[in-house]
Amino acid sequence: MFKFFLVSFLGLLIAAHGVAENRVYDDIAMIEELESFDIEEGNDVEFSESPLWTSEHVSKILVNVDAFGAAGDGVADDTQAFLSAWDKACSTPKSVLLVPQGRSYLVNATRFKGPCADKLLIQIDGTIVAPDEPKNWDPKNPRNWLDFSKLKGVLFQGGGIIDGSGSKWWASSCKRNKSNPCRGAPTALTIDSSSSVWVKGLTIQNSQQMHFTISRSQSVRIIDVQVSAPEDSPNTDGIHITDSTNVLLQNCKIGTGDDCISIVSGSSNIKMKTIYCGPGHGISIGSLGKDNSSGIVTKVVLDSAFLRGTTNGLRIKTWQGGSGFVRAVRYQNVRMEDVANPILIDQFYCDSPNECKNQTSAVQISQIMYRNISGTTKSAKAMKFACSDSFPCNNIVVSNINLEKKDGTVETYCNSATGFGYGTVHPAADCLSSSDKECIINNTENEELAEAIPEDLVHTEL
Repeated sequence: MFKFFLVSFLGLLIAAHGVAENRVYDDIAMIEELESFDIEEGNDVEFSESPLWTSEHVSKILVNVDAFGAAGDGVADDTQAFLSAWDKACSTPKSVLLVPQGRSYLVNATRFKGPCADKLLIQIDGTIVAPDEPKNWDPKNPRNWLDFSKLKGVLFQGGGIIDGSGSKWWASSCKRNKSNPCRGAPTALTIDSSSSVWVKGLTIQNSQQMHFTISRSQSVRIIDVQVSAPEDSPNTDGIHITDSTNVLLQNCKIGTGDDCISIVSGSSNIKMKTIYCGPGHGISIGSLGKDNSSGIVTKVVLDSAFLRGTTNGLRIKTWQGGSGFVRAVRYQNVRMEDVANPILIDQFYCDSPNECKNQTSAVQISQIMYRNISGTTKSAKAMKFACSDSFPCNNIVVSNINLEKKDGTVETYCNSATGFGYGTVHPAADCLSSSDKECIINNTENEELAEAIPEDLVHTEL
């Protein structure tokens, strides 16, 4: 049915605007390509709702951190107990590494290395807390707290909490106080160089910097995870994906002081489904291209999200001087409430204490679809496509957009960006088909095209 309306709409374009036939069918092929890619959500792993040491799970070998000397009082250092328990669980087939409920475990920066024996399950029901004093942090692990690497077929689950105790780290950040030196801080939880990993039900909070990083990994599923930190906590990205493929984020609630989700170079086949974001900086691809580097991100889907009070909505951000590309991205079924920049492509991103110089090279951005996006914006420019004159954005598709400003009109801004819209698009995005390099289209709608696509989407808050 959708293709029928799409073909009808593009037929209108031919009749009304004299678009060449081959261009129309190129547009159809491009939209079909954007709609076709997806990744399997996967239901082949069974998450256990009952205690894993009961008779129902007699085949499991229980490895309790308490049995290795963990105090669980939040004061004594339980790092060695966790490492000893890890060594046992990792080397034992069908084992369960248990962090018991109702207890708090102080653990320093630690690397949990695989590969491990088959069917390892990590059951986190209690709280794991980080030391709160930056000056006493292990200098051998300046950017990591809990780091898991070289895992395959491992399941993390439970209702426990991973708490980064980040308040003193935030206070010493140069973003809080410009007199402080700018330095990196640890990521709370990292999954690195791993495959077929599942994480379900955990809460990660108050990280020193990024909360949860998926790095150099493939086939990772993150389900029912919550991430939280204060709105003014600097650089506390929620879930960060780098150099990874075939990643699913589903039913996640994220509120931090930076991007709820950030996807950076080397990442492809990323799907986000049923995401709640706010506060924070939105859902971002990038930044890419910093220091003249190359960045590639392709095949990303966001399907069903609610963003509230974020400084950005759906953002792609790249530095001048970079290379590479962002290609084949589909955002759909997104509701926004009081979002400052709902739809934003920014090829002039500059997060630096120094002024960024103008450069001609850029990360190429193309084949980006926004469909069924609605809600309220805090800024007049509800859609902004700020692209490079040397490497323009192309094949930007907008469909069924309805963004309003409570106290004023809305507009679309384009610089070196081309594409087209169909269905109801508010504010209108005629600037995507304009020959002007820089163009602003204010609050007007193309009513004769509104009937081409039925408006049957019902948005619900997550």
